[in-house]
Amino acid sequence: MASRLTEISLDCHDPDRLADFWCAVLDWVVLHREPGLVEVGPAGRDDRELLEAVRSGPVAPTLFLAQVPEEKVTKNRVHFDVSPVDGTQEDEVERILALGATRADIGQSGEESWTVLADPEGNEFCVLRSLAPGHFTL
Repeated sequence: MASRLTEISLDCHDPDRLADFWCAVLDWVVLHREPGLVEVGPAGRDDRELLEAVRSGPVAPTLFLAQVPEEKVTKNRVHFDVSPVDGTQEDEVERILALGATRADIGQSGEESWTVLADPEGNEFCVLRSLAPGHFTL
């Protein structure tokens, strides 16, 4: 018996704005929208196909953006790591900054191989090394 990671929930003030941001960063789409709640994820599967995929093995989780009144107070205890797949890490950082991210200082030394950014509501995430052909091989 096993469970699968199927959704990640992120509290926020403006789910629509964060949905636009994360869809642009990850090349995802809005899967469901209602007042105060937006679900984003990879495009292309109907519900029946997705259910079968989840039952047979891990799939990319969707992201639920839920509106809450509280402010973000401290550094996230959990954060996302993203890896560019078709360009350099530096180019991806610049692209994400242009989408509305900001640089975040959470006490890094400056020697890290990743770059810490924050989404438009201040949730930290890291841009890791590039996985693009020519930048990463096994």
